Amino acid sequence: MAETPRIPARSTAKAMKTLVDSAREGRLTRAMKTVAAEEGIDPSELLQRIAAGSVVIMQRGNRCTGIGTGLRTKINVNMGTSAGKVSVSDELRKAEIAETFGADTISDLSMGGDIDAIRREILACTTLPVTTVPVYQAVVECGLDNMTAEDILATLKRQAGQGISSIVIHCVTQKMLGVFKKKKRVLGMVSKGGSITSAFMLTHDCENPFVEHFDEVLSICRKHDIVLSLGNTARSGCIHDRPDAFQQTEIRQNCTLAHQALAAGVKVIIEGAGGHIRKDRIAPMVRMYKKRSPFPLFVAGPLPTDIAAGYDHIAGAIGASTASAAGADYLCYITPAEHLGLPDPEAVKEGLIAFRIAAHVGDTVKQGRENEDEEVAVHRAALDREAQIRCAMDPERARQFCGEETECTMCGKFCAIKVMRNF
Repeated sequence: MAETPRIPARSTAKAMKTLVDSAREGRLTRAMKTVAAEEGIDPSELLQRIAAGSVVIMQRGNRCTGIGTGLRTKINVNMGTSAGKVSVSDELRKAEIAETFGADTISDLSMGGDIDAIRREILACTTLPVTTVPVYQAVVECGLDNMTAEDILATLKRQAGQGISSIVIHCVTQKMLGVFKKKKRVLGMVSKGGSITSAFMLTHDCENPFVEHFDEVLSICRKHDIVLSLGNTARSGCIHDRPDAFQQTEIRQNCTLAHQALAAGVKVIIEGAGGHIRKDRIAPMVRMYKKRSPFPLFVAGPLPTDIAAGYDHIAGAIGASTASAAGADYLCYITPAEHLGLPDPEAVKEGLIAFRIAAHVGDTVKQGRENEDEEVAVHRAALDREAQIRCAMDPERARQFCGEETECTMCGKFCAIKVMRNF
């Protein structure tokens, strides 16, 4: 396993107490009380989970989003401009859709236009916690050949001060890249943040600045009490690329760094079990991650098939429901535009709804959360179509299928419930 730096005594940013610090001291904060009430769990139990690292809270103003053990599975919506398409109005519409239709967090992955100005507008139009990937903006503004470790860390520091709630770093090392090169994959490295970080290391013949300067990364996270998310560089890009030594090395690396972050009082999430994974391998992989560490697990997808272009949000929801049921805490949605192009606002909505369904399916298995299903069932038994529609994740869409009829026209007078009602 690649060596990781020793974290100095907890002297960095001591003036500010982080949420982890408060939990270790047994002090319930407003954020803890808010999340406990929203999730219906005992506040003291939540406090213990935060201290142990199995729960984090993303905070932004009065918005508090709990992620981790015993909590509802959360959904992240990726958005942001690309080098090929910059439409600020589209991105703001995506943020509005994310908030309206029940996303828990947003990731601003903008790589085109005035990125800082775009982020300010996104932050202004939503209350949702926002995550960034600092190396994206650093490479756009500096270029791969001219970018330095100082540029990358300066970008991280600047983004942390913009009011974001979480940052993602990819902690691949030169030793891990050596492991990667030994195994031929159909699709080599499909993590954009991981590939940019790796290309920087290979171009400049240097070590990963996030790993070399991990103490500085933690100091920045402590100062702003933001969540550190350890990225999934080694995820597979197709179901034929099975789990390999590169993935195992990254798991060990991320678990080690996560424990160091927690020891420094920093909230931390591990990204893993994402990408493309054959369906029968999803649950075992999620359980393996959860067995290896207590930290919340963030899963991108996963996609259990490679043939669903144009419908990858459906394929992804199938994989995500399996991952959630097996113990994944946090899902990154996939849209119909996956592999094809930058999603428009409508694609964002479709992907979000699909993954909200997936998360709910997972929670019915993982936590027995069936109250909403029971409510709908009662309305259906009463043939109360309007009440069913009100319970839908997208009532407007549900109503579109009703037309102007006053009752369901699929069965008419031969409705099974009506036929058997008098017997």
